Amino acid sequence: MANFSVVGQSVFRKDAHQKVTGQVLHVGNIEMPGMLHVAVLRSPYAHARITLIEKSRAEKVPGVAVVLTGAEVAKMPGVDPHFGPAFRDQPILCVEKVCYIGDPVVAVAAVDRRTAEDALQLVEVDYEPLPAVIDVLEAAKPDSPLVHETHRPAKAFADLAHVKAGQKSNICYQFKLRLGDVDKAFAEADRVFEDTFSSPPAQHMPMEPHVTLVYLDEAQRINIWTASQTPSYVRTEISQTFGVPMNRIRVRIPYLGGGYGAKLYAKLEPLVTALALITKKPVQYALTREEEFLTITKHKVIAKIRTSIKSGEITGRKCEVYWDTGAYAEIGPRIVHKSGYTSAGPYRIPNVWIDSYCIYTNHVPAGAFRGFGVPQVIWAYDSQTDMIARAIGADPVEFRMRFALNEGEAFATGTPVKSFGVKQALQEAANAVEFSKPSEKLTGTKRRGKGVACGVKAVLTPSISGAIVMMNADGSVNVLSSTVEMGQGSETMMGQIVAEELGVSFDNVHIVQPDTDITPYDTITAGSRSTYHMGNAVRMAAGKVKAVLCEAVGKKLEVNPEDLVAENGRIHVRGSDERGMSISDAFLVKFGSAGTTITGEAICQPEAAPMDPETGQSEKCTEFWFPSATSAEVEVDTETGKIKLLQFYSVGDTGTAINPRHCEQQLLGSAITHLGLTLFEEMIFEEGQLVNGSLLDYQIASFKDLPDSFRPIIVQVPHETGPFGAKGVGETGTLTVSAAIANAIHDATGVRIRDLPITPERLLRALAEKSQAPRQD
Repeated sequence: MANFSVVGQSVFRKDAHQKVTGQVLHVGNIEMPGMLHVAVLRSPYAHARITLIEKSRAEKVPGVAVVLTGAEVAKMPGVDPHFGPAFRDQPILCVEKVCYIGDPVVAVAAVDRRTAEDALQLVEVDYEPLPAVIDVLEAAKPDSPLVHETHRPAKAFADLAHVKAGQKSNICYQFKLRLGDVDKAFAEADRVFEDTFSSPPAQHMPMEPHVTLVYLDEAQRINIWTASQTPSYVRTEISQTFGVPMNRIRVRIPYLGGGYGAKLYAKLEPLVTALALITKKPVQYALTREEEFLTITKHKVIAKIRTSIKSGEITGRKCEVYWDTGAYAEIGPRIVHKSGYTSAGPYRIPNVWIDSYCIYTNHVPAGAFRGFGVPQVIWAYDSQTDMIARAIGADPVEFRMRFALNEGEAFATGTPVKSFGVKQALQEAANAVEFSKPSEKLTGTKRRGKGVACGVKAVLTPSISGAIVMMNADGSVNVLSSTVEMGQGSETMMGQIVAEELGVSFDNVHIVQPDTDITPYDTITAGSRSTYHMGNAVRMAAGKVKAVLCEAVGKKLEVNPEDLVAENGRIHVRGSDERGMSISDAFLVKFGSAGTTITGEAICQPEAAPMDPETGQSEKCTEFWFPSATSAEVEVDTETGKIKLLQFYSVGDTGTAINPRHCEQQLLGSAITHLGLTLFEEMIFEEGQLVNGSLLDYQIASFKDLPDSFRPIIVQVPHETGPFGAKGVGETGTLTVSAAIANAIHDATGVRIRDLPITPERLLRALAEKSQAPRQD
């Protein structure tokens, strides 16, 4: 490992003091004179045509500024009433029909929230019910009722440019991968394993809800303060939706109180912008917790997986993955594509067939969730991989190690893998839990067992991150970046990289929060891409500043600038500290005064080779991978079904760990999220109606659910083009949690659970079925 001064150190967070003392700004804290507040009337039907909206009584309520309908939005000059990152299918307010229970129909802006809600009670809406499609497998059938008659691609991102207007079908996108001859592999197999796994919809549950504030400034420019992970995209979306040039729109993002994918792309911004344009007043809309459940969810996924074994070798794997994207596509096609091609796992399998479907239903829309769909497919493939190993009498760890790809081997897509520490991560996980040592045998109704799982995620490619680094004459630095700090430590990461590159103190680096008037474009703050993409951008920008300084000092000292280094606030000859000068003196040499700045700008834009639409093959489908492994030991009470975690180890290959403590925190934080999703979290629907849409009925993980031994383990396989060798880590801990716990439960009880969450009730039913099954001699 290289000898760095700031990189690789567990420095404290840049935002720590402000946050623990309650000094940070959140959008919900912003107040403006004359600000209006919003309440929204939502559909009680899963699918229905709007036949009448009577709002005259609501408009007469004192304090009400406007009562807005979708039909009125559609009549606004130059306004596209629909938006969306993959398809422009989501209405600002429903125009002709509603597509799920909770779809926004009428919005009221009033002097306060209570007045707006009172006015909504006076709005009358008549509906004509339409056939609804609730089951994702039924929705995929050709004769199923259609959620949308047409599909209009948004063309918002380079990686989705290939998405085309669909036929009349609820399948809005299909990803296909074909490698080798799967049918032949199955025909020649000694054994074929066939299983179906499911994972339910779930809520992101950030502490801060969605909230947006929009106002027109003195130049009548649209100003947006919003809790979003995508400031650049929001500006683009508002520009396209309202026909306004981008330089007439300013988007600012303060600190987020969590995101987890829920705050990607446009959510409240189009509606609040429409209300601000109509009223000419500041307008704020903050979702209630109940509305959060009706705005965005994690995809429900059904994965059918079939694997052939011959002479102990994995010879083929066929995956059919069905993603319930809900009433609107949101970013579903990207998830289906990016997660779809990893559905067979990080294993050496000569014959692979994958069909991954993005399917409309009359459910709440589903979008990005921490892990971007990969935990759902790993749940399937590494549960089955464990089943296969045990069925053929192989050690589950050794079986995985035998077939896991080595550095440079081709993934199922044909892309050679680089910086691919999946074997190292798996071995660390197995060693930590002492997998080779059986769990203690208990008397009575309790059983113990151990499980492991491994898997990988690919980073979004292509994508773009731009950054500007400004050095002041006193050696202090401002970094302009549109990466959003939402608790993941991005400000600290960027500060460490810039401090290392420029040789200045970490405390002398200030990160400017996203503001589209001054911070350059960034695709998204999500997908564990910021450390690599924005980290590279800020390092390259800082490198340009350093080059200017070294040129000036080199000329003064009559040395080659390439022989100079920047460290400890000085520019000096390598190996000769006394031959150099301070940064302030270097400014004087360069400019003759101290009252100026040196600016560097850079863009990180990794490219990908397009995937063949019929085979999914590509020489380069991704810039890098996130290898993950988890090991766990559980104790199961076979009388009550209660599951107790005894040990849990989250292992991730981070590349060079810019901040080891932060990497460990990311591994554990993301693992905690998926502990809840594994054991009890589930959004329950009855005929399209959500029945547990509040924290009174929806359980999330707490500290009481954590095991006594709960530890992160960092594996560092540096990436040759990462900033100082770094990769991302924000999602790595999520990926393999569910499969590892299910595998441990099977080791303890002999029962295999295929549907999440693994609740005591579900486990007891499986135990009862096992006890009633006839013995096979």
